[in-house]
Amino acid sequence: MRRRLLTETWLVLGVSLGSSAIYALLRIVDRLTRPERLSQQTAAMNTSVTPDRPWLDVAYQLVGIGLALVPVLLALHLLRRDDPDEPHTMGFDLRRPGQDLWRGAALAAVVGIPGLGLYLVAKAAGLNTTVAAANLVGAAWFTVPLLVLAAAQNAVLEETIMVGYLFRRWREAGWGTWRVIVTSALVRGTYHLYQGFGGFVGNVVMGLLFGWLYTRTKRVMPLVVAHTVLDVVAFVGYSLVKPHVSWL
Repeated sequence: MRRRLLTETWLVLGVSLGSSAIYALLRIVDRLTRPERLSQQTAAMNTSVTPDRPWLDVAYQLVGIGLALVPVLLALHLLRRDDPDEPHTMGFDLRRPGQDLWRGAALAAVVGIPGLGLYLVAKAAGLNTTVAAANLVGAAWFTVPLLVLAAAQNAVLEETIMVGYLFRRWREAGWGTWRVIVTSALVRGTYHLYQGFGGFVGNVVMGLLFGWLYTRTKRVMPLVVAHTVLDVVAFVGYSLVKPHVSWL
């Protein structure tokens, strides 16, 4: 039973964030072996695929967002075989919207401000790339909605897999609470290594905090809200501010 559960979790990770972690490890090796310093390199996110054909670019972005959520459906499907009440068991629902929203917003503030400081310090120390958070070409009407959808997709994917799903399965496999929290946080940090070591450390700390909170509340929805707010501010804020400043 234990072996089956662990195998299942590695397979789910293998088709989702685990594969991202492997690519991120290769990416950081690539960056560290380049002649230019890490702080002189740029990690581009949310990039256009066909900038010369906006209608097709929108299609690409929407399909990418949709396909990225398939592992979430897979994880929920696997959990529901054992617990028909899933996803309510992990608190991925709208049963407490007010409470989830204010807790998520407060958590976003707690994480976001120190996170920005860590990014700036790591970049100044040469340990992080310049993170270009939004690179959809043009100022078309669809830019902001696509960035908001991308932020929500990231939040749902990461929090339901890294917290809701893995915490349930690893505990069922006999792992202790802190082993689960730390392992999940380390995986979270690893798939952000493409940004540099600041991104790794910041996301490990975020994972530890989110994991600990989940063990207390048993609700993943505030984590989804907080993560969505953080990414919306990063993506949309970058896209709106970048044309007007030179230091981003």
